[in-house]
Amino acid sequence: MYFADLHLHSRCSPDGKYSISQMAAAGAAAGLSELCVTDHCDLLDVTGQVARPFDLAPLEAEFLDAVPQKGVKVRFGLELGEAPEDCSEAEKITSHPRLDFVIGSLHNLSRKMGGKDYYYIEYSSEALCYQYLNDYMDQMEKLALLDCYDVLGHIIYPLRFMRDRDRRDVHLERYWDRLRMILQTAAQKNKGIELNTNRGRSLGEWLPILRMFLACGGEIVTVGSDAHRPEDVGKGVKDAYALLREAGFRYVCVFEKRKAQFLSLA
Repeated sequence: MYFADLHLHSRCSPDGKYSISQMAAAGAAAGLSELCVTDHCDLLDVTGQVARPFDLAPLEAEFLDAVPQKGVKVRFGLELGEAPEDCSEAEKITSHPRLDFVIGSLHNLSRKMGGKDYYYIEYSSEALCYQYLNDYMDQMEKLALLDCYDVLGHIIYPLRFMRDRDRRDVHLERYWDRLRMILQTAAQKNKGIELNTNRGRSLGEWLPILRMFLACGGEIVTVGSDAHRPEDVGKGVKDAYALLREAGFRYVCVFEKRKAQFLSLA
């Protein structure tokens, strides 16, 4: 089986400290055939201020200097954060000809809600969580309409902090209708979604979302561990493939030069 991890971060991300060579070596040890380095390019900083102009040059240099690993193909990608806050800048960044893959993600509240990174918020009540999730869905609806991404990244992202960290009893079921419309938009634009394993911690909760995307006509699904350390590369990928089969998908995707390639799950 051709296992691919299409979401990981090197030392070119603010929250990473390992080289692409180190991450690729870990991918080889984990039995991966392909990985894509998707370092952060966020249009807002963690406080909600407009981030300084993004410089792709250090990322390119890191990628070109990486030591090849036998049996592992390494792709060049980005995780683009908060694209709806500056659509023209997002399009400019992602037009770079070297890019293989772009994950469209949301890590922050909208600027009208303060713009703070979800990680740095204290979720003091379920009511506050749902207030922020309303904003998240608003932003996701805007993101889905854009052309600067290939897949929508970690759709359940805020739950990592609201539910898993701060133990608030919140769920996405009340947003099912809105989420269905978001997935329909992505499918109609021939875009995909990412099954993000969160280093092997999040799997089963993806099943209804995967089935919903398939029912909306979606075909493009990638798998990513969201690893920031070598020991997390590939975590949950094999189980994610099994989950895709359970959801009814026949293929998993990788990307080359922004074009989806379908790999059989059989």
